[in-house]
Amino acid sequence: MKKNRYLPLSLIAAAMLAGCSTMPSQNTALEEARSVYSSARTNPQVTSLAPLELQKAGESLNKADAALSKGEGDATVNQLAYITKQQVAIAQETAKRKAAEQAVVNASAQRDQVRLAARTAEADAAKRQVARSQAEVDEARRQAAIAQQNAERQAAALAAANAQAQRDEALIAARQAEAEEARRQAELARQTAEQQAAAYQALIAQQEQQLKELNAKQTPRGMVITLGDVLFAVNRAELSAGGESNVQKLADFLKQYPQRKVLIEGHTDSTGSRSINQPLSERRADAVRSALAGMGISSDRIETRGYAEAYPVASNNNATGRQMNRRVEIILSDDSGNIVPR
Repeated sequence: MKKNRYLPLSLIAAAMLAGCSTMPSQNTALEEARSVYSSARTNPQVTSLAPLELQKAGESLNKADAALSKGEGDATVNQLAYITKQQVAIAQETAKRKAAEQAVVNASAQRDQVRLAARTAEADAAKRQVARSQAEVDEARRQAAIAQQNAERQAAALAAANAQAQRDEALIAARQAEAEEARRQAELARQTAEQQAAAYQALIAQQEQQLKELNAKQTPRGMVITLGDVLFAVNRAELSAGGESNVQKLADFLKQYPQRKVLIEGHTDSTGSRSINQPLSERRADAVRSALAGMGISSDRIETRGYAEAYPVASNNNATGRQMNRRVEIILSDDSGNIVPR
């Protein structure tokens, strides 16, 4: 009769968990990556001068979206989102550098046009002077004086043109220096992005190895570590030596990542009364909490719950299933300290 009474509650809890698993996930880092990528795509300078770099950023963003859709961990999605933002920054710096280079080329062409126009004007003036000298012999002296005056004016104009040319050359040199600095900054940004991405990947690999040693399993609620019934004294809440060893590994992990929190849940099988099972599940959860606290983990990072037989993971109709149901589950939070509730 007791089994039949708690069976609907189990079905309702399973339905609630299934509903939560189908809700669309959100990721702040990925939203930021989408925003900066969208902004870059609307910049004509970036799309025309750095298409390959922008394409790489788009590919990384697609990978991040795919990782999120597949339900991969926040760490993987955050890494891909970070790489997307760095590649967008590289595309923007590349576009600035190429725009500066184009400005240098345009300035050089304009300078050449000014010089050509000045020389053409000088040649035309000389031709006109020769024609006037040949046609007006009687006024040769007057024309010579005029020619002298024209020559002086032209010399002054040429001197002014030369001064302007020197200013243009100085401006071109400055823009070339700016372009070189932009190239250097782009290279530094690329190297920094690669180094940061490598370091982030190494950190993720280290976390994955540590979680593997803890036998942690990925679930819709996050990473879950299960302490089986064999790690406790029979029908008691005291941890065995093996249980203490597992909890020590968890404590070492939590010390290395202080932003993480844990929720400890005690569970029993369906044998025995609720009045016995509920306190036993709570005491076992509290035993793990006390062990963690004794190993240096702050109590404000630990929560406990006792659920008795409410959430079985196997059938209670055989000894093997009942042993699997007698367990303590430790749910690790994400990097922000959040844990998905039941």
